[in-house]
Amino acid sequence: MPVADDSLHRALGLTDDEAARIAEILGRSPNHLELAMYAVMWSEHCSYKSSRIHLKRLPTKGPGVLVGPGENAGVVDVGDGIAAAIRIESHNHPSAVEPYQGAATGVGGILRDIFTMGARPIALMDPLFFGPLEDARNRWLVEGVVAGISGYGNSVGVPTVGGELTFSPGYSRNPLVNVLCLGVMPTERLVLGQASGEGNLAVLLGSSTGRDGIGGVSVLASAGFSEDGAEDAAKRPSVQVGDPFEEKRLIEACLELLDQGLVVGIQDLGGAGLCCATSETAGRAGMGMDVDVSAVPRREAGMEPFEVMTSESQERMLAIVEPGDRAAVEEVCRKWEVRAAVVGIVTAPTPVGGGRLRIVEGFGGEVLADLPAASLSDDAPLYERPLAPPADLADRRADDPAALEAPGDCGPDLLALLCDPTWVYRQYDHQLFLNTVEGPGGDAAVLRLAAPGLPPSRRGLALSTDSNPRWAAVDPRVGTALTVAESALNVACAGARPVALVNCLNFGNPEHPEVMWELSESVDGMAEACRELAVPVVGGNVSLYNESAGADIEPTAVVAVLGLIEELDRRPPGAGFTEGGTLLLLGTPDKSLAGSRWAVERRGHRGGSLVGPDYGALRALLVLVAGLANSEGVVTGLHDVSGGGLGLALAECAVRSEVGCEVESVADHAELFSESPGRVVVCTDDPAAVEARAVAAGVSVRFLGRAGGDRITVAGLLDVDLAEATEAWRGALPVALGEPAPA
Repeated sequence: MPVADDSLHRALGLTDDEAARIAEILGRSPNHLELAMYAVMWSEHCSYKSSRIHLKRLPTKGPGVLVGPGENAGVVDVGDGIAAAIRIESHNHPSAVEPYQGAATGVGGILRDIFTMGARPIALMDPLFFGPLEDARNRWLVEGVVAGISGYGNSVGVPTVGGELTFSPGYSRNPLVNVLCLGVMPTERLVLGQASGEGNLAVLLGSSTGRDGIGGVSVLASAGFSEDGAEDAAKRPSVQVGDPFEEKRLIEACLELLDQGLVVGIQDLGGAGLCCATSETAGRAGMGMDVDVSAVPRREAGMEPFEVMTSESQERMLAIVEPGDRAAVEEVCRKWEVRAAVVGIVTAPTPVGGGRLRIVEGFGGEVLADLPAASLSDDAPLYERPLAPPADLADRRADDPAALEAPGDCGPDLLALLCDPTWVYRQYDHQLFLNTVEGPGGDAAVLRLAAPGLPPSRRGLALSTDSNPRWAAVDPRVGTALTVAESALNVACAGARPVALVNCLNFGNPEHPEVMWELSESVDGMAEACRELAVPVVGGNVSLYNESAGADIEPTAVVAVLGLIEELDRRPPGAGFTEGGTLLLLGTPDKSLAGSRWAVERRGHRGGSLVGPDYGALRALLVLVAGLANSEGVVTGLHDVSGGGLGLALAECAVRSEVGCEVESVADHAELFSESPGRVVVCTDDPAAVEARAVAAGVSVRFLGRAGGDRITVAGLLDVDLAEATEAWRGALPVALGEPAPA
């Protein structure tokens, strides 16, 4: 059945087949408003139409999982009557167009995903990916994004406790800005986004609605960027504008409404705005809703109904409220100076067609749109796009970097790999709430399990975000599995048991078969690792069309692992040395250089083959390392071997603690720079105790050397002055950004 205006649906990003399917659902041609609503809800960002078929292969259930994928955030029972809510999202395309507001509103959106579940946000993390800093535009993007994250997070009062910072040419015009939020709540406060109860009211809370963000991420995230950036400026009005102080009031008002039991269901207005919130809350409950578009508070005159329904203006929530509680809800909102407007009424499903979403001009007035509420989500297209590995895959895998010439002195390469992200972390307040036990810069952030309204607990939470696009470019399946292994090991180094994982899958154009192959392979690698380690995937995000001038970014799967510390009674040892300590290596040494920073960044070599995790050895290592981190006096330092390999792990421990080391037993440059996870550097004053525990756990352990002095030496490979290494570590980022090196 054709749509009345063939050009309109294409302008809104719908294909001819999608437009025909909409007409079939409605039994007639849709009008402009209805087309606009389907366009944003069936966009790649909102419907996951290219990725849903693959995401179904991820393991999502586990003994502590209260809410898995499909809601605003995943929720896990962490004991003592407390639940943790966790979510990660991308704001890549908005940040490429307007870095400050793109990043700031990414923070605002992820905060709402958490408190809409009933949880108080307690921590943010932000994995960031940019092009090389030699380019002035990339420096502008870095500074704008970091300022946006700090400006919003610091103002709203939620600490930023860590993240990642990656530079690679593939992100030059398309940076990745991923933002994670962790929240906690009493388990009984958990609430879902459902509009149940005929006659209940849909109350719009928070900011007024404007033209900023019309289409927002649902439009921006469905196309790449031009080569010269000329088209990018035209996209700037689609970027939302944030107000962190409004968000803070909204947080407190919503949590009080939930504490008083005044809310039946609640949903944030993120991608697709009011269109998404009304249709999803009604659709999940099998109900309908009448939405009075004229009742929506606006900050701009002359807004059309389609603009009101699809605007992604920030700091807004939709609460489902029983009519008898309306006055109490309005009183709470007055207390917190939050606007509250009744914009909808929940309606019963019809005998044929289920719940209807009707957009009206005044209750009982003209019907502007009438469609099945669930169809905006449940009937979204599901594409099984073509998959194809790169044509040169076999040649790339055969091109082993082991054939590269060994450096006569590994010292210069090690110094070039050192980079301290402290310049970024200085912009963030990571001690808000005073719950941060281990902040940015360690293997994992560690937080006390405490917040207003929570039962008392001696437990703690550890959190790590990790990615390795270099590995994924070599082998997306094995590379993603290795990334999960690394993230799990990071929380173990903080003394935690991994309990849940969320992911942000950043890939290029899904219309390219090689990109869909990368995505499919990455999902399978993640699924395998999560099953083997018994870590359920409780939520995630997919960001596609990350490309510029036709070039796709490297496959970038970001994973975040949440770990539980049963009794947090001391700070974890952290990455560092103590004078005179014995250095041991837990785990089996590896010499593969495929995807390593040394091969890629220092030699420009991107080939080779990855070796997947030894899951049996990894499981034993996770238990051993967490136990060592929690045992008082057994180890004085712990650091996993990851980016930069054993060499960088040793150097980072040395510069952070201002204690050098003398290492005796590293075979060659390949063993020094190999990045295969499953290894941990330990500094201890009681090596016999560590060795005995490792042997009992079935974990390989070997002597490396001793800590002490003012040099970093590895016999036969490098001898670097500690002061020179510290200067290189501290100065790399500020100098690249045009700032003076720290004294």
